[in-house]
Amino acid sequence: MSAAGTTSNTAALNRFHTAVNSGDPTVVSKAIDEFVAPDVRFHAPVPMGATGAEALKRVWDVLLSAFPDIRVTVEETVAEGDKVVARNTVTGTHRGAYQGLPPTGRSVSYNEIFIFRFAEGRIVEIRGVVDVLTQLRQLGAFPS
Repeated sequence: MSAAGTTSNTAALNRFHTAVNSGDPTVVSKAIDEFVAPDVRFHAPVPMGATGAEALKRVWDVLLSAFPDIRVTVEETVAEGDKVVARNTVTGTHRGAYQGLPPTGRSVSYNEIFIFRFAEGRIVEIRGVVDVLTQLRQLGAFPS
């Protein structure tokens, strides 16, 4: 892949993160339609029983309901070939039910790393590692 292709993939991912940070479920859903292939392979825990872009939409519906002020801060990206890796810090306030926990009003801040593979300008595969243990500890689900 050319340097221009790598740059455009990184730019697409940045636009996707801007949409995610809008806090608006409609904006997020439209961004998924624009930037993510419908049959995206999503290698991360998705307990919703859906696949592809629909699974990603459900994940964001849950996150936005639980953390309406959720913010994904991209700390760094590394792009090579058809892949872009993003190391992010996620913050938000627990205002809705999440993972069986009623709203606590607590703030969370945790890290994640995602590898996005692109084809024809769209995300076709996602692999992620999310520090859920830190997130759930901050919500009081586990002792620190």
